[in-house]
Amino acid sequence: MTELARERESLVKADSDIADGERRITAQTLLVERLRRDGHGTGEAERLLQTLRQTLEAWKEHRDEIRVVIARLEQTP
Repeated sequence: MTELARERESLVKADSDIADGERRITAQTLLVERLRRDGHGTGEAERLLQTLRQTLEAWKEHRDEIRVVIARLEQTP
């Protein structure tokens, strides 16, 4: 397998991870709202939500790095 093919596979995985992360954030946001609505504490749930958001941003940055590598490899003869 070529380096370009590996990077393209990494990009597919990164996109999948990002989509999963976005679903987790949505679910956690709904949980925080439900906890708040029902009068429960939300501290731990909000901290987890913040961690999920930070992780998602890191994954997006990694995806951007993969895209840069792919663009470089596509330009190399």
